Amino acid sequence: MNYEKYLPIGTVVLLKGGKKRVMITGFCCTDKNNNDKVYDYVGCLYPEGVITSDKNLLFDHSQIDQVYHLGLVDDEEQKFKKSLQELMAKVSSF
Repeated sequence: MNYEKYLPIGTVVLLKGGKKRVMITGFCCTDKNNNDKVYDYVGCLYPEGVITSDKNLLFDHSQIDQVYHLGLVDDEEQKFKKSLQELMAKVSSF
């Protein structure tokens, strides 16, 4: 896998050791029980989607084993990704 960090929303992946695919639905989330760790992604099971808010999956880019489908990449997504990367670089420098 040679994809850059912060894959687009809607990307469908399989996590290392996983048996069920996951669709990326968001970025840079924390677990309500541990605010010290910021995960790269939040996702839901594919194809079921978001069933309840407590069933979200938090994971990091390094945990992705395979990308099955890349979400929409357009000018708006690329601009957002650039802003997200800049923000995360600032946050991680503290």
